[in-house]
Amino acid sequence: MPLLKKNKVPLSSLLKSFFIFISVPAFFLILSIGFQVEADEEVGSLFEGKTNYESLKVFSEVLSLITSTYVEKVSSEKLIEGAIHGLVKTLDPHTAYLPPDAYQEMKVQTSGKFGGLGIEVSMRDGILTVISPIEGTPAFEAGIQAKDKIVKIENVSTLDMSLNDAVSRLRGEVGSPVSITILRDRLKAPLLVNIVRDIIQVQSVKKKIYHSDIGYIKIRTFSKNTSSDLDKALSYLRNKDITKLILDVRNNPGGLLNQAVEVSDRFLGNENLIVYTKGRMEDQDSRFTTHEKIKHVDYPMIILVNGGSASASEIVAGALQDLGRAVILGTPTFGKGSVQTIMPLSDGSALRLTTARYYTPSGKIIQENGIIPDIVIENQPLPTITEKIKDEVKNPTEKEKIRRFLRERDLKKHLKGKTSIEGSEKDNQKKSTPNGDGKSMSKLEKDLDKDAQLRHAVSLLSGWDIIAETIKPDKQKDKSSHLRFDNFNR
Repeated sequence: MPLLKKNKVPLSSLLKSFFIFISVPAFFLILSIGFQVEADEEVGSLFEGKTNYESLKVFSEVLSLITSTYVEKVSSEKLIEGAIHGLVKTLDPHTAYLPPDAYQEMKVQTSGKFGGLGIEVSMRDGILTVISPIEGTPAFEAGIQAKDKIVKIENVSTLDMSLNDAVSRLRGEVGSPVSITILRDRLKAPLLVNIVRDIIQVQSVKKKIYHSDIGYIKIRTFSKNTSSDLDKALSYLRNKDITKLILDVRNNPGGLLNQAVEVSDRFLGNENLIVYTKGRMEDQDSRFTTHEKIKHVDYPMIILVNGGSASASEIVAGALQDLGRAVILGTPTFGKGSVQTIMPLSDGSALRLTTARYYTPSGKIIQENGIIPDIVIENQPLPTITEKIKDEVKNPTEKEKIRRFLRERDLKKHLKGKTSIEGSEKDNQKKSTPNGDGKSMSKLEKDLDKDAQLRHAVSLLSGWDIIAETIKPDKQKDKSSHLRFDNFNR
């Protein structure tokens, strides 16, 4: 920026640099936890009561004094960029100024392929915090967990570090190592973790089948191809004759708003409200509904969520919960319920500005509150046989240990049961190995042993047909209590 005589900055140029923010069109809406800047609540009182003109005049004077008197020469461009960073720092943590490099990096991230460690991070109470590791990435393999606090990157403290700076330090050349120091609630001392950077290719959707008829779909992130990848997964499961479905959005930090709407649309009937937004300006108020052209599925559903499920994940879970379409199981979600509009600027940079809050169909505010599951279950692995015995009896004898696992048929000279119904034993044997071949059974059972929330979801859906056959809604006095049950069996 050219300087006038006596090192004063032209006010017209200064105003132009500030008001360019409101003159550019919105590029797209994004809901995720990426590039954020810590809000600074202490700033704001200095210019209270002054008009914009008076405040900008003071700013111009400060800029002029720094450029002319500071101990070292500093360019006006660097100072103005710093001022812009300070400007957005006074707002919420999700508003940020993205220099050209950071803006290009963000576009790569939402495209589904980028370089780095494979973690989503945010600033929480001024601390760099892991929202979720992406499965199959270097960070995931290194054992990084949601809610880990990153206190150092390569021995540099992250306190007072902007999120953009932290992200740029975490990323680097493929194959290069980076060390991070983390604090974790269950650890007494900081943990130093060394991770080798890699190209992060996010496969947004993966699928499995449990007990031959329970489909499982995990959505890792809401990138531009998520809805099309979901369609492929649903088609595959449909051809395998599944009758129930588990949708897993745990540790999914969010992504594109339109993809959250598209995903929700697959599981809802026509003319249903999915989500709506309210902002300060009328053009930020939007309503997103289902479409007739989308092929809807109506399997009984359970959605798995946890503290790493944020923004777009919460839209999906909130919509299907509100409309009685799915049971939500897990732990409360992150609570990120605001909409950011990406506004490209004239020099290739962009402003990521919070412009609205979003609401579930019934009007619930997700911001801060998150989605509360219908069934709250912490994710703990199954105890081992030894742990079970220790919990029940101290120092049991070997005989007592064995007796706990014996059944009537194992006892010597036990009384035989009736087997007059032809094929009953054969049927029972068939039911005991529902997955068919032993190999896949073993792998799937290991999944369930390690994952309490998934195990409960599979267990609930396994008994769904029995519950539906046993409990008849028309026999109950309170019809309203069976709204969700009826929806599953329509």
